[in-house]
Amino acid sequence: MTADAGAPYADTAGRAVLETVRNYGVTAVFGIPGTHNLELYRPLADLGLRAVTNRHEQGSGYGADGWAQQTGLPGVVITTSGPGLQNAMSAIGTAFCESRPLLVISPGVALGAEFRDVGTLHETKDATAMVGAIAEWSRRVTSAAEAVDAVHDAFALFRTGRPRPVHIEIPLDVLEAPADVPTAARQARPAPAPVRGDAGAVRDAVKLLTDAARPVIVAGGGATRAGRAITALAERLGAPVVTTLNGKATVDEHHPLSLGSNLRLEAARTVAEDADVLLVLGSKLGEAELWAPRLEARGAVIRVDISAAQLHKNLDASVGIVGDCAAVVEELLAALPDEPRPPRDVTAERAEIATETAGILPETVALAETIAAALPHDAIVAGDSSQIVYMALANVLRQSCPHSLLYTPTYATLGYGLPAAIGAQVAQPAEGGRPVVAVVGDGALMFCVNELVTAVEQRLDLTVVCVDNGGYAEIKQNEVDRGIRPVGVDLVQPDWVALANAFGATGRRASNPDDIGSAITEAIAAGGVQLVHIPQDAGAQHPSTESSTPRGES
Repeated sequence: MTADAGAPYADTAGRAVLETVRNYGVTAVFGIPGTHNLELYRPLADLGLRAVTNRHEQGSGYGADGWAQQTGLPGVVITTSGPGLQNAMSAIGTAFCESRPLLVISPGVALGAEFRDVGTLHETKDATAMVGAIAEWSRRVTSAAEAVDAVHDAFALFRTGRPRPVHIEIPLDVLEAPADVPTAARQARPAPAPVRGDAGAVRDAVKLLTDAARPVIVAGGGATRAGRAITALAERLGAPVVTTLNGKATVDEHHPLSLGSNLRLEAARTVAEDADVLLVLGSKLGEAELWAPRLEARGAVIRVDISAAQLHKNLDASVGIVGDCAAVVEELLAALPDEPRPPRDVTAERAEIATETAGILPETVALAETIAAALPHDAIVAGDSSQIVYMALANVLRQSCPHSLLYTPTYATLGYGLPAAIGAQVAQPAEGGRPVVAVVGDGALMFCVNELVTAVEQRLDLTVVCVDNGGYAEIKQNEVDRGIRPVGVDLVQPDWVALANAFGATGRRASNPDDIGSAITEAIAAGGVQLVHIPQDAGAQHPSTESSTPRGES
């Protein structure tokens, strides 16, 4: 059965699934219409769901990720069967690696047609198993009721567990058939109470923190929704806070106790390692977030995480607490002495971090400081695995609230920044929304440059800053360091300004170092889709023989 015959039913399984999604508060979906997923698109307008049509399903996944980070709800992606779903796989892998909530819905072959290998359109050997290899779970349902239940299960995971991507495959004959799912079954289920910590473990943690002379807090991506409580805890303890990149600005980075998202730098790691009690909130302390094999804590370690599997990962906990970070931190605050301790003066440590940052790639850091100074104080910045971001901007850009830097420090993919910025901008309210700026390298932008027209089509205010170093500069330096004559890393560049204009955006070139800041400021003020091209000779970035810790390409 196909959708070619029109709309035989007003209330299909497709509508039941999307209605359930809508009832959980989702207002936008990302994807590309295709022959097999039309019954997922039919109800969107009637349900009030905004359809964002990307130009590649990878961009749909990254757009949904950017939207999710702004709303606190899962991003939703609709793909067609076969290649459409496969195109989204990198985004699914990213969401798993970075612990991001993503719901992917796709059609599949009709019931009874599995594994027939007869050459039907988009035929895939086993789509559910394919996605299940990289997602938290992937299910092929057999009825509309089962599909709706899968949506409820997905939201239960997003609300109470470690957020990760899930996939629901709906056979085509099920998708297009009458739903036969009661309206009540499509309603959002009440959110359960946050998971609180074990009382004994909380008491043990409180004793350690009460007796500590030099406590330090490390906040990761799992702590970002607990920023207010963590700030109060830091002030109560007088404890400095350092975050991972996924935890950036959990505590306002202008706060006197904040050491920023600099756990990757030795100066910041030393502060954490020298603590007599280290409180780790919502982080697995992975090598990609540390730029070191592990964090060598010398004192007691308290770890709080929604997943028990994380409590001793990469660093053993003296006290491990399974629970929602916000709920557990509130429990700690309630049990600690009310009198706040004098705040630790971290002026010297902050200066050491700044010195270390500047020494990595001095020209790149200087450029990042220029870019950061030109951005509005409340800007949401989407980055890519580009040197300008992970070597510089992530360190020098001080932000006031979490999910203001959209980035993938562990998966370190190229092609993320622009579609993530689109998703973040779609999530902004019609009036009074925050400005969104994508800062990417030229190599990264070429992975997703097609999404410029998505931004134009969606009538977004979005500025893209393209820092052009002529290709894959760090990989070129890696080759040189290994005695390899550079190969495949010096890339032909398009006329970026003309390319932007061809997409219906406005292109600008900042050819003089003194023009970079004003070009960015003017682009943001002008509105619409803007691209600011910063060529190499305008002082962008250059390969450095001092660079270590390769993390990207452009």
